[in-house]
Amino acid sequence: MNFEQLFYPKSIAIIGASSREKTVGNDVVKNLVQQGYQGAILPINPKINELYGIKVYSDISVIDQEIDLVIVAIPAAFVAQNLKIAATKGAKAVAVISAGFKEVGQIKLEQELKQVCQENDMTLVGPNCLGVINPEIKMNASFAHILPEFGSIAFVSQSGALCTAVLDYAQGLSMGFSKFLSIGNKADINELKLIKYLLADDKTKVILIYSEDLQDAPGFITLLQEHNRGNNPKPVIILKSGRTEAGASAIASHTGSLAGGDAAYQALFKQAGMIRANSIDELFNYALVFNRNQLQPVKNAAIITNAGGPGVLTTDELTANGLELAKLSQESTQKLAAFLPPAASVKNPVDVLGDAQADRYNYALEVLLADPNVDAIELVLTPQSMTEIVATAQAVITAKQNTSKPIVVSFMGDKTVKPGIELMNQAKVATTVFPEAGAKGLTALSKFVSWTQQKTEKPLHYDDVDQARVKQIFAEAKKVGQTSFPEAEALEILKAYNFPLLFSQVAKNASQASDIAQQIGGKLAMKIVSPDILHKSDVGGVMLGIEPKDVSTKYAEMMATVAANKPEAKLEGVLLMEMAPSDGLEVVLGVNKAPGLGSMIMVGLGGIYVEIIKDVNFAFAPVSHQEASEMINSLKTVALFDGARGELPRDKEKIIECIGRLSQLITDFPEIKELDINPLLALSQGKGAKVLDARVVIE
Repeated sequence: MNFEQLFYPKSIAIIGASSREKTVGNDVVKNLVQQGYQGAILPINPKINELYGIKVYSDISVIDQEIDLVIVAIPAAFVAQNLKIAATKGAKAVAVISAGFKEVGQIKLEQELKQVCQENDMTLVGPNCLGVINPEIKMNASFAHILPEFGSIAFVSQSGALCTAVLDYAQGLSMGFSKFLSIGNKADINELKLIKYLLADDKTKVILIYSEDLQDAPGFITLLQEHNRGNNPKPVIILKSGRTEAGASAIASHTGSLAGGDAAYQALFKQAGMIRANSIDELFNYALVFNRNQLQPVKNAAIITNAGGPGVLTTDELTANGLELAKLSQESTQKLAAFLPPAASVKNPVDVLGDAQADRYNYALEVLLADPNVDAIELVLTPQSMTEIVATAQAVITAKQNTSKPIVVSFMGDKTVKPGIELMNQAKVATTVFPEAGAKGLTALSKFVSWTQQKTEKPLHYDDVDQARVKQIFAEAKKVGQTSFPEAEALEILKAYNFPLLFSQVAKNASQASDIAQQIGGKLAMKIVSPDILHKSDVGGVMLGIEPKDVSTKYAEMMATVAANKPEAKLEGVLLMEMAPSDGLEVVLGVNKAPGLGSMIMVGLGGIYVEIIKDVNFAFAPVSHQEASEMINSLKTVALFDGARGELPRDKEKIIECIGRLSQLITDFPEIKELDINPLLALSQGKGAKVLDARVVIE
């Protein structure tokens, strides 16, 4: 990718430059000329000769110098042809602002544009984007009127309109940017490619993203685990829209129905260590907390406040999200007691009282920052008649300059506290309007640093699998157009990957059923075999605890009952299976393919209640032992696995192994679209697990 020409071009051609004010073609040229870009500016328009004091070229072909970056603002139908000519002038990067492509159904036009860029090694931003901004070289090659200050936050947005609002808001926070661009339709450059570049960019400390959809979850996970569990982690904070959107299509499996909406993105962000913001406000708050503090472990936080209520609210938010209130040392409490009024609280939260002036805040900051039990401080101020807004802000700034411990400040209010907030923002102190937001930011920082300190493990892998057998099963199925594998065939697939199965065999008639029952010896389960029946128990297709002597009669009874309840179903026989142990915990394992993202594994409490309780977790394959273990241990019902109320703990290691085998199966066979193992019976510690039922669907 030609990121050097995109962000540090020595020359920029603007195809579609215009003399008409308040048009894209006019604004881009005006921004470049008037906001200080020092490279060559090359406007192109056959109808004018000069624009903002610089020469305008009639056509890109007549430009007599090499071009690095091309900005395009002409009708969509003419873009590809113009870029072919731009390529002959050496252009290696292009931002197509023009709309009228995929977003309005013109998919062929966008494919043609992408092909031209690929054939000519041109890095493409857009189409249908705002443009590109690099404040470091005063390059505003966009139609946003604000050139932000240079800083260490990179901002990438799928929405161009959001960018202009972000630029305006960031000005008030003295927030500077290292790189700033919208990516529109993402025909070439997407979030993953940009993150890879920005992780290596020494001007960028924090990466912010607004996205409507992502592609290639394993790519994000691998990239961010490799980089951010190294020596120079960079937080990636993402605002992803469409959290409540239902899945694109109705899916019959438990896994599919539970994987709709936002589950895939939650799994991705967790595995990749991305920090999720749930609103634009939260995106900014997180950005300030991460960018204006050092990344270091935070477990115990201290609060300084001049108001009891906000102190309690801050405490609630910090502790609810995983941080603990620091237990102040005896030396700290003695120092605070000697200086603060008798009515002040010298325990954490430290209440300096409503009449506190700057000296109390200053002293409390000095004492708490020196306390080895304190990892971070949140300071809260409500404006009283005696409050010294600016002097207190200056005390915070001085304290921040003399510590590496994270500090977040909330001066609550608006007009009264504004001078202090502006001063702190200029000094790059992390500020939030309300203390709960600051607390969320600190806890997010704590969780991210903790994630970066984890060791990345290799995916689970097993050598005792028969990949060739599954390949054969799928090949034979594809020949006859079969895509769905009900229980008997699904168990054959799982057997090849050495899942723990009960003894089972399909009987095509009552006589065969009787013979198989004699092999099993004890009580058994009987289940109808039909590609047309998903939930067998609903149509009388399941019988449990059958004695071998009764199997022949029960076979005929089941076939008749199911035929009456589901006359259109093709009945292929009955699966006879040894009875499972009665003391197991029912677990569900599943697979669902998230469009564009990849294959997800689901684990949770199983059986008939899976969709009622909905206590499940997802992770993208391939998964490591650590990730599989985390999937189980972060379930709300994990106490059932650990042995609640006197019961024996379940064999978690065997469940982890089953997750690993499933991960390997779907990595080897990405055509698997859906898979349900429900239930997987988790037996007591050391006794393993047993697969009781399964189904598989391939593309």
